Amino acid sequence: MELTRADVFQQHRGLVFTIAYDITGSVADAEDVTQETYLRWQSADADVADGRAYLATIAANQARNSLRTSARRREDYIGPWLPEPLITGASRDDAPDDPERMALQADAVSTALLVMLQRLSDDERIGFLLKEVFDFPYPMIAAVLRRSEPATRQLVHRARGRVQNRPPRNEVSAAEHRRVVDQFLRAASTGDVETLLGTLAPDVVLVSDGGGNATSALRPVVGAEKTARFVLGLAEKHGSTSVAVPTELNGLDAVLFAEHAAITTTFQFDVADGLLQAIYVVRNPVKLRHLQAPPRED
Repeated sequence: MELTRADVFQQHRGLVFTIAYDITGSVADAEDVTQETYLRWQSADADVADGRAYLATIAANQARNSLRTSARRREDYIGPWLPEPLITGASRDDAPDDPERMALQADAVSTALLVMLQRLSDDERIGFLLKEVFDFPYPMIAAVLRRSEPATRQLVHRARGRVQNRPPRNEVSAAEHRRVVDQFLRAASTGDVETLLGTLAPDVVLVSDGGGNATSALRPVVGAEKTARFVLGLAEKHGSTSVAVPTELNGLDAVLFAEHAAITTTFQFDVADGLLQAIYVVRNPVKLRHLQAPPRED
């Protein structure tokens, strides 16, 4: 039986959303891009040979437009900007019905990489993602970026070099990652300063995004002692009224903190060499409104 346009779109809906999210860092913008991609797909010529590539091209183009629209908003943003946290574990409501999204989430782009990609130009970021993450061919990427293929290859090469130009690190297993995170959370909740410091790399960086709408650090917090003080301050202020729910965000172990059934804070943890190298804290309610706290197990 021949697939309808709606069927083909549904097959690749996860890809469309993920491309849009990885480019924009915004769930709301990614959902808008997904809807616009569907509308353009419905009015496309009937002789499209490769629906997946066609949909990906539309999504990338629309996400590129979205970046331009939001540029002023980013310039005026108060404090550090972090991508909206995206649940990538099995708890996401639509995951069981979307095999492609499940596969994409299994290899989710981490918050650490998304933050690093913000240092690139828009075109460098798009080119890098389409090639290095989604493995699309250069002619397709060149069409999205409206550049020649040689220029596109050079742009991706330059972006790849900038992304890979970081100190080597020893990644840890999922079990070790979780062990370090659990130890950190227990120490923070009990006020155990010594144990807390033992989970942090000497040059750990904590980035907190409140967007001017919630209390947060206006600059990255650098160093184990400063990070420990910041975390213990948050725990002292909100610990007695918050419910902590472990989850996975952007492919990393994470915790949702809920007050009165609303998510108020997310923590994401980047572990290497057996220590926390980076902690990403989102407190801007605008970036958390799409999240729902899953029920806690007794």
